[in-house]
Amino acid sequence: MKISSKFIIILFLSVLCSSIFFVFSMGSILTAPKNAKVGKLPTELNGKEIKFKSKTGNTLSGWFVPGDDKQGGILLMHGMRSDRRQMLQRAIFLNQSGYSVLLFDFQAHGESEGENITFGYLEAQDAEAAYSYLINHIKKKSIGVIGVSLGGVSALLGNVAKKANALIIEAVYPTLAEAVKNRIALRLGIMGRYLSPLLTWQIKPRLGFNPGALAPIDQLSDLNTPLFIIAGTHDKHTTLSESKRMYNVASKPKEIWLVNGSKHQDFHRYSPFIYQEKVLEFFSKYL
Repeated sequence: MKISSKFIIILFLSVLCSSIFFVFSMGSILTAPKNAKVGKLPTELNGKEIKFKSKTGNTLSGWFVPGDDKQGGILLMHGMRSDRRQMLQRAIFLNQSGYSVLLFDFQAHGESEGENITFGYLEAQDAEAAYSYLINHIKKKSIGVIGVSLGGVSALLGNVAKKANALIIEAVYPTLAEAVKNRIALRLGIMGRYLSPLLTWQIKPRLGFNPGALAPIDQLSDLNTPLFIIAGTHDKHTTLSESKRMYNVASKPKEIWLVNGSKHQDFHRYSPFIYQEKVLEFFSKYL
């Protein structure tokens, strides 16, 4: 049966329109708040629930767990559309090693206030507020930071990366444009790469800032803080080549761990023993 050119054109236009509708809908989904009831601090950690203000005016919720006065503190920052519970297992092994830990919900996440997720733009101010809280509540003024995805972006876009004594970033995108292109391509294939500008175009009218401002890679060349990049070899959200580019651009001292076989996932959960060994060794060296 011969398929007419008219039918092919109609089919193509139908797929194109459906894809465009999907991209615009995706903009609403990705920026919508992801609030959730977090619950009480687990009994493994002898700490307290805290609330503090971000420079955005939002009240943020978190947990602070004091450690050994002779040790420093670790600021733990979760990924997008997650909350502080994502960092809980990291908090446990770090606190058992003597560090004070602070883990919190970014604005529009978990139990924190906020109208929209902003991919690191406003979250960078949250990170600075959390850093200030932590350094004001520990005796040894030495702070390490672990930022997963959105958490790492927020550390780099604000002043936290420059202030910290050691920084670990996990699965952090170089630029928002690349992050968007990768994610849409996973859902729409090759067509998604051509439609990705429709998603980044929505950022200015929806959130009020230029998406070009979200380029964590631009902060790395002048960063003097010891840096440890962790990346998955099979990550399709933040690709291996993008993570290697981040490492190559960064100034020394720097380290990288390519987690063999890992996708865009929790690296601590994927390889807990190696993760703990490498993280503790890094913080021991620089804190």
